[in-house]
Amino acid sequence: MIHPTAIISSNAQLGANVEIGPYAIIGDEVIIHDGVSIASHVSLAGPCEIGAATRIFPFASLGQPPQDLKYQGEPTRLVVGERNEIREYVTMNRGTAQGGGVTRIGDDNLFMAQTHIAHDSQIGSRNIFANLASTAGHVTVYDDAFIGAFVGIHQFCRIANHAFVGGFSKIVKDCLPYARTDGAEATCYGVNTIGLRRKGFSNETIRDLQRAYHLLLLSKLNTAQALEQIKAELAGKPEIDYLVEFIASSQRGVTK
Repeated sequence: MIHPTAIISSNAQLGANVEIGPYAIIGDEVIIHDGVSIASHVSLAGPCEIGAATRIFPFASLGQPPQDLKYQGEPTRLVVGERNEIREYVTMNRGTAQGGGVTRIGDDNLFMAQTHIAHDSQIGSRNIFANLASTAGHVTVYDDAFIGAFVGIHQFCRIANHAFVGGFSKIVKDCLPYARTDGAEATCYGVNTIGLRRKGFSNETIRDLQRAYHLLLLSKLNTAQALEQIKAELAGKPEIDYLVEFIASSQRGVTK
């Protein structure tokens, strides 16, 4: 299932049942696992690895060198997990030596058209990036997050599990888990109740998170005091413990 106009390096490795469309270019040191579908005019540059059953749509460009002036041609790579859907004009760059050398994508993500994943970013699994959402370098997006259209994420920011980031938001600090963050000057609006119910979170867990966010965002306590009160009332519950640990480990501060 390889179109005769596709250009494939002799150093590329193709698994079973791979489909490659017209005018696609597969470069040196590209590894494509079983069942991957590559549409017309896709460009894959190595070192780059594409996980099984991933679908890549026309004009996507993956594995090109990082857009970083410090990059001097050292060997780095892009690793994409399984069952990802990568839509038209998506770009994903390789890592840099200073950032660990690897840009990494997990499994079961949806990257809508014109999404950009910059060098050394670490993307987990089951995330959705809407059209034109972009990460700068060294961004971490954990699991089950939604990143709205035209969102720009500053370098070294983290997006927590089950975070919801509204379209056109400018993200310069970490985005909190289970919560809605939105705005040109990003603001956290508390628990994403509807989203969590759709994902099967229990009413008890949602109530616990609502109490934690009330202490964090609406009380007169500062962040350190709010965390101590949250731990005193709700410690030992996995979602609460994750929220507390995420805030405590932040290097850039969190969006409140």
